Amino acid sequence: MTNEQDGMQLIYEIFDASLPRLGPGDDASTEKALGIALAALAQGEDFSSVGLRILDVGCGNGAQTIGLAKRVDGTILAVDNHPPYLDELRRRAEAEGVAGKIELRLRDMNDMGLEEGSFDLVWSEGALYSMGFPDGLAACRRLLRPRGVLAASEISWLRPNPPEECRQYFASEYPAMLDVAGNLAAIESCEYDVLEHFLLPESAWWDAYYRPLEGRLQTLREKCADDPAKLDAIETCRLEIDVYKKYSGCYGYVFYLMQRRA
Repeated sequence: MTNEQDGMQLIYEIFDASLPRLGPGDDASTEKALGIALAALAQGEDFSSVGLRILDVGCGNGAQTIGLAKRVDGTILAVDNHPPYLDELRRRAEAEGVAGKIELRLRDMNDMGLEEGSFDLVWSEGALYSMGFPDGLAACRRLLRPRGVLAASEISWLRPNPPEECRQYFASEYPAMLDVAGNLAAIESCEYDVLEHFLLPESAWWDAYYRPLEGRLQTLREKCADDPAKLDAIETCRLEIDVYKKYSGCYGYVFYLMQRRA
């Protein structure tokens, strides 16, 4: 097994499928973004008879996928590259009675093998960063029909000149992170019209993400006390939480809603 595979195995052990969420987000923000997306789509076409064709890119264990399925008529193709996440999404969908709306596909988001122009709405909460946000925007645009909508949340700088500790942390962890203006410019350059953008509340970091994750880190810390590599990975995640506690005013997740130009 390569070092990269070892590293991913550690990440998946920490970010277990049983966690409520695998990144910042909440049901209210998903609902708000969906309302904006549906309003834009409703101006161009009536989907009442056939339903929307939705793609959830990097769906993880599917907290947002379930939220979408409860609120829309149509079908959702949920794509992720980690089988336990898809298994957990299937379990949750069955428990919530929405499994019939969701198709699961095990694919890397860099190579999804999907037909261009085949979706009305592409959704991605906190996942496009793995491709680089501008590249992710371009990849999603190819999958949208003309005037289709992309809804994506992305970590963004909220103020210039953050404290040095914060700046250095992201210089290491996500050097490509842009501010809101930079992300809006990237959206425009990819030939989308910006519909709206809004900041996720701090509760979207804590309630279903960081607090459950803190509990899991403590459990793993005790379980892996004699494994230095795992302890290092645990402390790396702990550092992420500590940085947010100190500097939440400097950065946050922003939901960007945009419509593909015809």
